[in-house]
Amino acid sequence: MNTKAEIYLAGGCFWGTEHYLKQIDGVLETQTGYANGHGKNPSYQEVCTNKTGFAEAVRVTYDPERLPLTLLLQLYFKSINPTSLNQQGNDVGTQYRTGIYYTNKNDLPLIMAEMEKVAKQHQQPLQVEVLPLKNFYDAEDYHQDYLEKNPTGYCHLPQALFDMARNANKKNTVKKQYAKPSNEELRSKLTPLQYEVTQNGATEKPFDNEYDAEFREGIYVDVTTGQPLFLSTDKFNSGCGWPAFSKPIDNSVLNNSEDRSHGMVRTEVRSAKGNAHLGHVFNDGPRERGGLRYCINSASLRFVPKEQMEAQGYGAYLPMLEQKQSK
Repeated sequence: MNTKAEIYLAGGCFWGTEHYLKQIDGVLETQTGYANGHGKNPSYQEVCTNKTGFAEAVRVTYDPERLPLTLLLQLYFKSINPTSLNQQGNDVGTQYRTGIYYTNKNDLPLIMAEMEKVAKQHQQPLQVEVLPLKNFYDAEDYHQDYLEKNPTGYCHLPQALFDMARNANKKNTVKKQYAKPSNEELRSKLTPLQYEVTQNGATEKPFDNEYDAEFREGIYVDVTTGQPLFLSTDKFNSGCGWPAFSKPIDNSVLNNSEDRSHGMVRTEVRSAKGNAHLGHVFNDGPRERGGLRYCINSASLRFVPKEQMEAQGYGAYLPMLEQKQSK
């Protein structure tokens, strides 16, 4: 599996944004530059004229197995005022606008779901652009790692944020190996229904399963491997009779494939590590959450309540549950 992914984040002056993001465990590389503007290879002086349309941004290369996109975006939002238009701190101008620019279209539902959570925390509308990356040009060398070269240089972000970022993902720095058990192990640890659903693609009864009406805070993991898949903050009541989620924790935890069984054309969802059949994903989910509905069998999941996550080894995911969930 590819353990590298990228996203482009604009959060005001890129000196501070880059320094903040590179503190996060799971971020592999950062590069300051100019994103989504007009023309080619702009200089810093040209961008500062407010006429090029470029935003000061940071290309973030990260390991989604260590740093899920959900957590990366939540940490990004902690570094900005998302309701401020063309201004962060004392820096004013279109080049200092906030934005999330993606290169993988599958990231859009995850981004929109996190945007919706943040929007509920503010009375004013969000001013964060969410767009495909149109272009990106590296900034001049002196802008790269600026605050490492100039520790006392200007920064619009407080030191406390850097300290928080360094500790935000500490418990998840070492990848956990979620390997598929042998068939004998699966038969011994799973109920007959769990085995039929995860290994043979069966479907449990709607409205008569363990997690359809479960809305406590916590995390949902693959019943076969324990791999984290979904958060309670992304669960909603779709009325379909099975657990429904607007997005996974990260796209890397799922594998999608075409399913033409039963005379229908659907997109099957399986867990990446255990290859367990989970359910299907549809395009009729809440638009404000990204428009997807992951319709998942309860028999494919194990729910870990928030108060048990630390003890069961999922403490690194607790910060992702800070937002209030809505049914």
